[in-house]
Amino acid sequence: MVTLADVNPFEMIAFTGSRVLEDNTIVFVGTGLPIIAAMHAQMTHAPNVNLIFEAGSLASILEQGMPLSVGDTRAFRKAVFAKGLCAVFELTQRGYADYAFIGGAQIDMYGNVCSTYEGGDYLKPRVRFPGSGGAGAMAANCEKTIAIMALEKRRFVKKVDFITSIGFGDGSPDYRLKAGVMGSGPYRVITNQALFGFDEKTRRMMLLEYLPGKSPEAIQELVDFELLISPDVREMAIPTEHDLFLLQKKCDTEGFFLKRKVVEQ
Repeated sequence: MVTLADVNPFEMIAFTGSRVLEDNTIVFVGTGLPIIAAMHAQMTHAPNVNLIFEAGSLASILEQGMPLSVGDTRAFRKAVFAKGLCAVFELTQRGYADYAFIGGAQIDMYGNVCSTYEGGDYLKPRVRFPGSGGAGAMAANCEKTIAIMALEKRRFVKKVDFITSIGFGDGSPDYRLKAGVMGSGPYRVITNQALFGFDEKTRRMMLLEYLPGKSPEAIQELVDFELLISPDVREMAIPTEHDLFLLQKKCDTEGFFLKRKVVEQ
């Protein structure tokens, strides 16, 4: 029987990401854990999940193993569509993407994501990050946005230093409409210790699930703004032996992403 001690943080994130995905949907995935989560979903409860890769493929069959990047040739195996970056982003602008699966360095209570800089200002940042890498357009055009990041107070902030990928802005009901973006916006935030959603009325982040052995209070300590707590909040499900076998032996067989070391802050 699998216990929490048998599951590392990256396996927990990938498994939770898989659980969030639904069958018969189109998911725009980024490199790493989003790909692993989508592959696991295809092997279990969502065999008809179709993936969009930024380099230009749609609905490929990942029978040659996990692509190491969105431009890996394995991401194009038996794809029904392979036309390039501009073409797949046009698909999202036309409404053909149910989920955007993105990462980032910071997120605020309204689901705005920063992957541009931290501290200082735009011209003289304390830390400069790689930037959008396509995530800004994905969050603006796909129907729902799923974000993945480690649960740390320095990442879950009252206000992001820069909005790289748009969420609900300042939380006003018509913010996304006035900004001219599509989709319903942030949907889930997946971390190694909790799963978050968003309240429909206030657009604020809400705790849905927490790691077994933790508590809502313990999760709040890792967030720099006041969380809403779902009335149905519960413990997160953990992978079974079969789930771990799929993640380790069928998805990320070389451990490029699942076997990374966790750096304690």
